Amino acid sequence: MNILEVENLQVRYRVGRRRVEAVRGIDLSVPRGGIVALVGESGSGKSSVSQALIRRLAANGEIVGGSVCFDGQDLLKLPMKRMRSIRGGAIGFVPQDPNSSLNPTLRIGEQLVEGLRLHLRLGREEAAERAVRILGDVGLSHPEARARQYPHELSGGMKQRVLIGMAWSCDPQLVIADEPTSALDVTVQRLVLDQMQQLASDRGTAVLMVTHDLGVAADRAEQVVVMRHGEVVDAGPTSAVLHAPTHEYTRDLVAAAPGLNSVRLSASAPSSAQAEPPHPLLEIRDLRKTFSLRRPGAAPEPFTAVDGVSLTVPAGRTVALVGESGSGKTTTARMAARIGTADSGSVLLDGRDVTTLTGDPLRQLRRDVQVVYQNPFGSLDPRLSVARIIAEPLRAFGIGGRREQQRTALELLDSVQLAQTLADRRPAELSGGQRQRVAIARALALSPRLLVLDEPVSALDVSVQQQVLQLLVDLKAERGVGYLFITHDFGVVRQIADEVVVMRQGRVVEQGPAERLLGTPDHEYTRALLEAVPGAAAR
Repeated sequence: MNILEVENLQVRYRVGRRRVEAVRGIDLSVPRGGIVALVGESGSGKSSVSQALIRRLAANGEIVGGSVCFDGQDLLKLPMKRMRSIRGGAIGFVPQDPNSSLNPTLRIGEQLVEGLRLHLRLGREEAAERAVRILGDVGLSHPEARARQYPHELSGGMKQRVLIGMAWSCDPQLVIADEPTSALDVTVQRLVLDQMQQLASDRGTAVLMVTHDLGVAADRAEQVVVMRHGEVVDAGPTSAVLHAPTHEYTRDLVAAAPGLNSVRLSASAPSSAQAEPPHPLLEIRDLRKTFSLRRPGAAPEPFTAVDGVSLTVPAGRTVALVGESGSGKTTTARMAARIGTADSGSVLLDGRDVTTLTGDPLRQLRRDVQVVYQNPFGSLDPRLSVARIIAEPLRAFGIGGRREQQRTALELLDSVQLAQTLADRRPAELSGGQRQRVAIARALALSPRLLVLDEPVSALDVSVQQQVLQLLVDLKAERGVGYLFITHDFGVVRQIADEVVVMRQGRVVEQGPAERLLGTPDHEYTRALLEAVPGAAAR
């Protein structure tokens, strides 16, 4: 018996004078007490489906056809007053971003009390007591204290647990979870998903989990529905869809998912870089960095972000620096690239200490060490064309005339496998994967020997992610450049790294060859990170 039956659902948006068909007649069902994953990449229409089910589309969106039958009644035909009573009551919703979903001006307990009084008609005192119990049910320590805190006083994982508690607070029959853990580290993600699964099991709640991550679907869902371009292309029991997909797109998604496959990527062509022994290109020795944390009404407190870190990046090799948020990996990377300064320790490039460089020597270092950032949209000037963005470093260093710079930019577009016809476009006209390729092309413009890549694929869909990783492998073989690759994702590490350095709370807890460390890690924390990779159980 199904709690939710969706038939021929159609959603479109008004974009200027155009009408964009976002959802094109999809069917799906969720059994009572079951967990169904709705899987797709950005632009597939999956989030439009989740919003349409509870009739909360953006102002320019509209449902133009189909039916959404929940517990025997068509939600699309209900008066809006009745629909509002179902939302947050019989149907719970877990949004993706807790920062935009929690009211920053209200305490956590007050936000829970608000929903409980609205849907369950509880008195204030009874609602407050139940709010504390809910916070305990979702695994938050000291729930009485948490209820008195504001959202900014909680970590990302804690805030997401609060949203899960809100979704389950009124004992719903169905919870729709829209990318509920995509912004969390893998270990926190695992804890949050465990909590959701436990609540669903204990209370018999059905769950529709909307995700781009096939690994999450493999671990948590009994059935999977795969969307592409607003249509369902594959659906069925999870094991059948993931191990014997019927559609080529699903097969490509499964092949590209780093959590499901641990295949190391190889260069597409033989290395054209001059063969040489892998001498130390970058050496970091006993690096330390402390920040001063300021809290209102309190004296500044020292916080050690990097505590005695040492590592080496050999020439032409990829060293993955792995850790969760707050581990110190990005601070270490910034000091390695001399964007940030160290309190003590040293950074050596080809044996030369660059820690204290200033002025022109530091400027010249920029030619040898370039950085690729996590968010290509934020790191590319939206006013400039692609060709001008790529040629920007050449202009900054006065290399070549305008015509030569344009020619180099076009050659670099070829190198990162982008069509030269994109040269005159602006960043906003490109996809996320194309923007990241432009960022890589710009970083290569000065022929650096070292690239520091800070979470360069974490914002990309899995199929685009694999394309960019393959590009980096090919460029390393072609140019002999070394990579310091910052990531929290061991699924990505499996595909690209030669060496791995694991950080936790500012310190290196383990390092070694990727094959050894991924196969037989020594440290308990490394093992926990590996076990938390979504889809680990499906490999």
